[in-house]
Amino acid sequence: MLTLKALLALPLTRISSSDYLFCRDPKCPTVYYSADGSQVFGEEALRERVYQKHPDEDNVFACYCFRHTVGDIRSEIRSTGSSNVADSINAGIQADRCACGIRNPQGSCCLGNVKLLVKELQHAT
Repeated sequence: MLTLKALLALPLTRISSSDYLFCRDPKCPTVYYSADGSQVFGEEALRERVYQKHPDEDNVFACYCFRHTVGDIRSEIRSTGSSNVADSINAGIQADRCACGIRNPQGSCCLGNVKLLVKELQHAT
């Protein structure tokens, strides 16, 4: 609920008191939906674009806390053959500078997404 409240670009009076789930399917327009089915929020209702909905778009954040985009990671891999983004994120986590529970639309740490993205991009080059 905290993530939903932080990311919705709507009056919070429009949120019912329910449990909400996150839809990561890029083919589905829904981002959040209530467990009881009474509410559905798409990306147009959010303050941020959702990485899971646009995993190949360069201007989408793969890491919301430290503002690493897919394009930033792709460029780093193209120029150096590797990426230090995961190390940078780990350092931020260790320094207690991470707020994925609030900033990341999935409501949890982005590190797994970033590591998978780096692996996929390295394999593609």
